[in-house]
Amino acid sequence: MIIARSPMRISLGGGGTDLPSNKYVYIMVNESWHDEYVLKYSQLERARTIADIKHPIIRSALEWFEMGPHLEIVSIADIPQGTGLGSSGSFTTALLKALHAYQKNDWLSPNELAEQACRIEIEILNEPVGKQDHYISAFGGLTCFEIGVDGKVDAYPAKISEDTRSRLEDNLAIFYTGYSRSAYDMLADQNKRTNASDSAMLENLHNIKALGHRVKDALEKGETQQFGELLNEHWQHKRKRSEGMSNTRIDELYSIAMQNGAIGGKLIGAGGGGFLMFYTEEKNKLRNAMQKTGTKEMRFRFDFTGTTLLGDRN
Repeated sequence: MIIARSPMRISLGGGGTDLPSNKYVYIMVNESWHDEYVLKYSQLERARTIADIKHPIIRSALEWFEMGPHLEIVSIADIPQGTGLGSSGSFTTALLKALHAYQKNDWLSPNELAEQACRIEIEILNEPVGKQDHYISAFGGLTCFEIGVDGKVDAYPAKISEDTRSRLEDNLAIFYTGYSRSAYDMLADQNKRTNASDSAMLENLHNIKALGHRVKDALEKGETQQFGELLNEHWQHKRKRSEGMSNTRIDELYSIAMQNGAIGGKLIGAGGGGFLMFYTEEKNKLRNAMQKTGTKEMRFRFDFTGTTLLGDRN
């Protein structure tokens, strides 16, 4: 049995800096005794041919590899879909890593793995997503990505000290809003408005990009309080991007957090639900206040391995 694991990602700023937490997607690939594909994720599928597979990413990946049948694929995730942690990117990179290992192809670099995952989701399935989710899942770590207009990605580790990294782990707090949502509609609208040269959308995205560079600079200088303030600035820009970016409940939770020790925060992902992340130097005060609202905290640690194999076939 092949077991591959990809970390979920937490975006720290703009198009510049992402980091993954130790919440993962696991993919298990095993030879089956049956003359069919057996797929277990949030649903159970049995299919005689690849064309009969309903799950679009699994179907596209198996078409790529021309694999099967006599194949069982199982997916398990620490976090459900629709929560803003880039789960589809993590799923795709883990699936490809496992399928390559099943065929005994161990030569794939993180960059090549990420590019293959991007090709499946962006080019083949035409999903309105960026490349950052696939890249951070493949690379892991506190990693910076610069994505050119031609789609080329330059990945390199952020120059963040051990002390700063420890303060981030100690002082970041993440809470579930209670809402899960598909990012498709929001991202599709963003793409449509961007391609139409919508001035408000373009200005907003330029501001977010600039904030990403400021976040990177602040963290590399060890200025974590400034990082918290930039999170708040980021959120104020981001919530203007779409009417569905926030709602009354999310605004209320954000306000409570800011009144109880949070220096700044934002929704992770495309918006509309999922997780709120805050930077605070009064974590117990923030936790107590959020606990009174019935909001559940997600505990996490940083991951530095990226997409990796946990098991191999004998």
